[in-house]
Amino acid sequence: MAEDRPIWDAARADDLLGATVLVGLTRRTPSGDEQEQFYGVVLSVNASRGITLRLEGERDGETYHLPPDLKAFDPAPPGEYRLRSTGEVVVDPDYLTSWTVDPPKQ
Repeated sequence: MAEDRPIWDAARADDLLGATVLVGLTRRTPSGDEQEQFYGVVLSVNASRGITLRLEGERDGETYHLPPDLKAFDPAPPGEYRLRSTGEVVVDPDYLTSWTVDPPKQ
């Protein structure tokens, strides 16, 4: 269970290196939630700088940075995952992660 895991664990961080991760992002906005999905390979994992992905598919070549919270990464059951926004199919990713981004407090 993710709640039982520490935010940072060096051995688990090492396991993420080179892994394919499917990311679900929800951005909360005043006009409603906006959802995005993308995937990539973990390039680096650092307790202070976070996790850097090299994106693939329609966003091939871009990088994306995630916070260093390893609790948010769950092993992905084998299978095909279709991205709703693009229709791309990701086969057997290593991890799934979901994030919610709240607007800045005013």
